[in-house]
Amino acid sequence: MEEDHSEEDEEAKLEATRENLNLDSETALLETVLFLESEPQPVENLAKITQFSEDVVNECIERLNEKYSNADSGIELSKIIGGWILTPKKDSFDLVKERYGKKNEGRLSKAAIETLSIIAYSQPITRAEIESIRHVNADNMMRVLLDRKFIKEVGKKDIPGKPVLYGTTKEFLEFFHLQSIADLPQLDEKESERFDLAR
Repeated sequence: MEEDHSEEDEEAKLEATRENLNLDSETALLETVLFLESEPQPVENLAKITQFSEDVVNECIERLNEKYSNADSGIELSKIIGGWILTPKKDSFDLVKERYGKKNEGRLSKAAIETLSIIAYSQPITRAEIESIRHVNADNMMRVLLDRKFIKEVGKKDIPGKPVLYGTTKEFLEFFHLQSIADLPQLDEKESERFDLAR
């Protein structure tokens, strides 16, 4: 019973905090979300996550852009694939890119990792086959993976419409420290069946 009360108290505190947010604290919350997200987020997603209106999100984005335009900021807000993401400023990044490689290359979301796994284990594979395994639209994840050069077009499938086939790249192997695709961990029986059924 005590645990239930403490959970309810915590929820009530959070609700009270949310009700008392002003534009400064709303901007801070949006900045936190952008820091934690590993992929570009459209305004409508940011509105759902923060529980703000899209107008408030847009106002917060304007304030953050202003904040990051200062010379003492090494990061900026970038619009990529229709969504917003925090990225290093080019001038600052150029000075340390030997150590850190491509921007954000180490930050892949669970959805991107799952899509990449499907391609790695089932290649060559079409976008429709990937979607039939994941049961969600793969457009965004495919764009992210193509942008990171982890996947590439490897041909066309010999069926009506000639859909593009995708496979992994040398960059994918290097990033995951694999000598070849043969070095991928073995799939368990359930995953193997799931991948096979979609082909």
